[in-house]
Order: sequence, then C-alpha cells, then structure tokens
Amino acid sequence: MRAGWGGILLRGSLGESLMGRGPVGQQIVSRLPVTLELGLLAIVIGLVIALPVGIYSAIRQDTAADYAGRSVAIIGLATPNFWLGIMVMVYPAIWWGWSPSMELIPFSDDPVGNLAMFLIPSLILGTASAAAIMRLTRTMMLEVLRQDYIRTAWSKGLRERVVIIRHTIKNALIPVVTLIGLQVPILVGGSVIMENIFNLPGVGRLILIALNDRDYTMVAGANLFFAAAVMGANLVTDLIYAFLDPRVRYK
Repeated sequence: MRAGWGGILLRGSLGESLMGRGPVGQQIVSRLPVTLELGLLAIVIGLVIALPVGIYSAIRQDTAADYAGRSVAIIGLATPNFWLGIMVMVYPAIWWGWSPSMELIPFSDDPVGNLAMFLIPSLILGTASAAAIMRLTRTMMLEVLRQDYIRTAWSKGLRERVVIIRHTIKNALIPVVTLIGLQVPILVGGSVIMENIFNLPGVGRLILIALNDRDYTMVAGANLFFAAAVMGANLVTDLIYAFLDPRVRYK
C-alpha cells in the first residue's frame, strides 16, 4: 500500500516497500542508529580537529604551525572522501592483510568494537568537513583579533588566554556555526557513500539498495528523512545564534 500525503501527515505512515521489505518507516527506524552514530561521530571529530587548529593558526599567524595547518586544510578540501574511503579499504588489505570489520558490531554488545568500527569512516567524513571549518575559524579569529575592543583588552594587560577565550572565540564562532549547519547536507551525502564502502547498514545504504531495486516508496521515505534531518540541523543552528550573539533574541 502506498502512502499519500494524508497518510504521511495524519498517521505518520510512509507506506509499504514495493519489494516486500515491510513498512518504510520501520525500515528507516531500524537503520537510523547507524546513520546517527556515523554522522555525530563525524561532526565531533571535525570540530575537535578544526576548532583548535583554526584558533591556534590565527593566534600564531604566519608561523610554521599556521602554514602547516593551512596546508593540511587545503589537502583535506582537495581530497574526495569517497576516494579516500576506497583507498583505506584496498591498500591496507593488500599491504598488511588488514581490512575494517564488514559486520556490524552492536554498541550494546561491544562498545569498544562498535566505536572502532565507526572510527575510520567517521574520521574520513569528519576530516573533510574539518578542513572548511578550520579555514573559516582562522579567518574569523583574525578578523575579530583586529577589532578595537580586542586592542583595548590587550592594552589593559589581560592575559592572552583571557582575551582569546572571553572576548574573541565567542564572537568569531557565529559564522562558523552557520558553516557547521551547512555541513550537515554534505555529511548526509557522505554517509550514503561511507555506509556502502564500509558495509554499514544505515539509512544511506538502504537508499542505494532501494534505488537499485527501483523501490520508489523506500527512496521517497529515505529522502524525506534526510530532508527532515537537514531542516532540524538548520533549526538548531538558528537557536545557537541566541547563545553566541546577545543581539539575537527569540520571543
């Protein structure tokens, strides 16, 4: 049975799979934890890499560390994550006889094994997003550091840590938060590729299987889920503005 707009809006039904896989909503919910874990780990890894490197590069502008960070960011932007994922799958297996686990390890059974399984695909996705975030973080930090109120803070004799943490970072992160929100659609697309390369049974892998089988009901349901995820990320981004910018208030 196919679900019309009335079924989606009134009953929350996405219909039945055309290939006999059962209700579309149940298939998406059963695979949702894998996609969420991959996406959240990628975001965390990207921020852990990008923010400290971008801030340090701005503070130590035109030093060896700054040039190294900028070079790594350019390499990260220029390297396709799908190519890197394939290289990680192929060459370690040829050279050292090692390959990532191809069978899902539930977090409840083995938390360490589960995180180890997701670490490589999450690192590949996170590194790609970290490059763009790091460049913007550095740019905005440099712009804020040149403002008059920062010069006033330096003239008062405040320590570097106080000036950076209390007066600089919060103002510099406003455009960065916008970029992080814009990275969500990229991570969604990347999750489709990574889940297929590393055989992760998530929503991204489900949508490609449905495309190959021409299971259009499943494809429509998965696309609706991805669209809702992007809209939710944009909403969270707008809410964070109120915390970072005192001029923004929601009533």
